[in-house]
Amino acid sequence: MSESGVVVEVSNRQRRLKVAAPWVRRLVTEACAAIGIDAAEISVVLLGDAAMAKVNEEWLEHEGPTDVITFGLSEATDEVEVWPGGLTGDIVVSTETACRVAAELGWSAENELAYYIVHGLLHLAGYDDTTAPPRAAMRREERRVMKAIGLPPPPRRPASALRQPSPKTR
Repeated sequence: MSESGVVVEVSNRQRRLKVAAPWVRRLVTEACAAIGIDAAEISVVLLGDAAMAKVNEEWLEHEGPTDVITFGLSEATDEVEVWPGGLTGDIVVSTETACRVAAELGWSAENELAYYIVHGLLHLAGYDDTTAPPRAAMRREERRVMKAIGLPPPPRRPASALRQPSPKTR
């Protein structure tokens, strides 16, 4: 366990965007603190679009790449902020999608990638964006966490850019 009680493993399996593992670890650790998570084991896997499309097809039965998919490996209690034994899960992100969407939205690929990681972490923490009221709460929390960790809030997304639901467990 790290000093914060948050352990982050980074697997960089892409070449599109230069990403430093310490940056990802710091991002996840700071985001966990902002959310109120003091114990976690999180794996972040960075992929290109082709590999992400394979994950998307295998686990969600959706065609094509997507931005982020999470695999929760711990069970949440009735309260979002409490996980017996700590929060555990995988966050799989496409850096290629981050680069493409960042260019469309007019901000950096690194900020878009950070947003995907925060979004995935919130899914692991029990937030949902499949229906309107929880989606609005999740968007507010994304903006709050990004600000809390010193990053700009994500640009507004078009209504058509709704994310696919993430599987709860493998």
